[in-house]
Amino acid sequence: MLLHGKGRCTAHLRRTAESLGMQPGRKTRVRNCGGVVGHADATATPTRGITLTQVEPDSDEAANPPKAAATATTSISDAERELYGGRLRYDQSYVRHEGPLTRLGFGHMAAALPRMVGMVLRTGWETDRRALAAVVAAQLGQGVTAGWGLVAVNSVLSQLFADGPTADKLREALPSLAVLAVAAVATAVLSAWSTAMSGRLEPQVERAVSARYYTAVTHVEVEATERPEVQRVLEAGKFGTDSARSMLRLSVGVGNVVIGMGAAAIVLASLHWALLPMLLAIALPKGWGAVRSARREYLSRLNWVDHRRAIASLLAYLTRPHAAGEIRVHAAGTKLLSSYEEMSRQTEAEQRRLARAQASTDLVAGGFAGLASLACYGLLWWLLASGGLPLAVGGTAVIAIRTSTARLTSLVQQVNRLYEELLFLTDTEDAIKVAGENAIPSAGTPLPAPALEVQTEAVSFTYPGADGPSLKGVSVRVPRGKVTALVGANGSGKTTLTKVLAGLLLPSEGSVWWVDESGERVELREADRAQVFSAVGLLAQDFPRWEMTAAANVAIGAGDQPRDMDRVRKAAGDAGVLDLIEGLPHGWDSIVFKGYERGVQLSGGQWQKLGSARTRYRQAPFLLVDEPTSALDPHAEIASFQGLWSLAEEGHAVVLVTHRLAATMRADHIYVLDQGRVVEDGTHDELMAHAGGLYQGMFTAQAAQYGLAASTDLIPRPRGIQQPDQETAS
Repeated sequence: MLLHGKGRCTAHLRRTAESLGMQPGRKTRVRNCGGVVGHADATATPTRGITLTQVEPDSDEAANPPKAAATATTSISDAERELYGGRLRYDQSYVRHEGPLTRLGFGHMAAALPRMVGMVLRTGWETDRRALAAVVAAQLGQGVTAGWGLVAVNSVLSQLFADGPTADKLREALPSLAVLAVAAVATAVLSAWSTAMSGRLEPQVERAVSARYYTAVTHVEVEATERPEVQRVLEAGKFGTDSARSMLRLSVGVGNVVIGMGAAAIVLASLHWALLPMLLAIALPKGWGAVRSARREYLSRLNWVDHRRAIASLLAYLTRPHAAGEIRVHAAGTKLLSSYEEMSRQTEAEQRRLARAQASTDLVAGGFAGLASLACYGLLWWLLASGGLPLAVGGTAVIAIRTSTARLTSLVQQVNRLYEELLFLTDTEDAIKVAGENAIPSAGTPLPAPALEVQTEAVSFTYPGADGPSLKGVSVRVPRGKVTALVGANGSGKTTLTKVLAGLLLPSEGSVWWVDESGERVELREADRAQVFSAVGLLAQDFPRWEMTAAANVAIGAGDQPRDMDRVRKAAGDAGVLDLIEGLPHGWDSIVFKGYERGVQLSGGQWQKLGSARTRYRQAPFLLVDEPTSALDPHAEIASFQGLWSLAEEGHAVVLVTHRLAATMRADHIYVLDQGRVVEDGTHDELMAHAGGLYQGMFTAQAAQYGLAASTDLIPRPRGIQQPDQETAS
């Protein structure tokens, strides 16, 4: 981005950390905007990275690519081509802002300034009116004191350049000096007041915008997030959540500079009509140079960061434990290191080229500014020499011109950054709007109390952009107190069906009914979805592994309720993970993610037990579990399935999605899905009696792996039914 100043460099380091793919909690050395090597903390919360724009073939950017970007296309190293197939770029929606930023000129910034300031004022007004009013008052006050200061300077110089004894001139200048001192003190007080009020307002603005965004996106229909056009907008919005704070800070700086320059212009125009054109003549080349220099810096960084991202991605593998074997045994480390050296030499050459280009830009901008200054100061000298301008006024003009030109450079830089932040904050506002248009309804018909069964009738569902439906006319019944199994090949629609049962997806066709014991029923589309969600517990195959304490990982199963550690321990005990957690050095306060203090590494099976404990802690009447034992050892697997049967006996409805068909033998009812349809259903015995059936074929194939015959006479009966002359398995 266009970076100037320590604060912006820090933001650049943070955002570059994300763009380079750094791992949470790790410190990685990156080069900041001044070329100094520093450290950036890469946090788990994603922040804005720096990437090149993907442009449409018919767009202006495609037809006329920026010079630096065009150069980057032809400066790809052989290593990048071999390892990455070209430049390593992210496919993120925010990259479309490169076009507006590369074309940014002073006119664009001036035109956008009212919109930018208006957005900041509106956000601040909604957040903390008193603090915003104080900031505005402080900035206006500083403008007034700046004008008084120039008037006082002119008065002091007039007294000092007047005829008479020096002592008398100094005495007569004392009142003006006192005014100048008061103006300086007032400026300092107002600046401190502005800083205090800005410090109070900035975090509130950031929190308000972030809360609005994240609240909105977490209430979007899951189906909408599957649509690329919606997901792209929602994803882009997260990069603007910190822009409101930056815009407020930058707006304060811009306001200070504009008010100060306006005060100087008014004073100069009142002293002599020719002084204001002088100020503009010197300031405009300075502003042009600042805009051009900033744009060149932005374009060059776009080129530079692609190399850095590729290098960081490559080097990260050298220290990752999971790659250690191939790094050494397959000599992958040799390849990576040689590629690193080649790509580093390419980066060094690029830096030299950019430095030369930047030096040329600075030289031209400085030359024009110098010529303008020479002409203006020559005119000022002529006015003084010819008596057309008092000497005191000339001295005041020199002071005002020098301070105003310095302020103009600062103004260009800050407005440039303000414009950039505006683009990202606009993304956030757009994301909030789109999220609202696709939000889960906040009200609906209450569910029957208590709901004893969920039924689907001829349900079909097609994911956005898919070639065909994932579910086709599916009808199932999920009663409480029973275990309902869903089996079938990968891609048969099992997981999609569980999402429909959970209310996460609304069917494209058909109905989902929540039914009570009297037969009263409510259809999912009309139901209060919050009540639907509160009645459901999920254990997905790829459930979240929160980088939090073990206690938090269980208690988050009921995130809208205060933590109950007695329930947490009971859920963990039922899931078979209590002894493991309480045996850790920090017990329930252990962070179940390696890399943090108190961090521990859990195996896949241990995580699966922890996920099971989370679902049990929720105590929902309908439980949907997807491959709950895929990472468990045989004994733990048996215990896990026994736990599911016990939950059913307690009155829960258990929907079991699994490829372990030995477990489905005890299910009360089994639905066999194939290519989105229910092709068979019944008990295990009924399905095994179906010669040539899909279920029988799958079960026989699994049994054959253990050298077992798939004879139904040797298969245990469904749960609760004892086979003749055999004891019921525990």
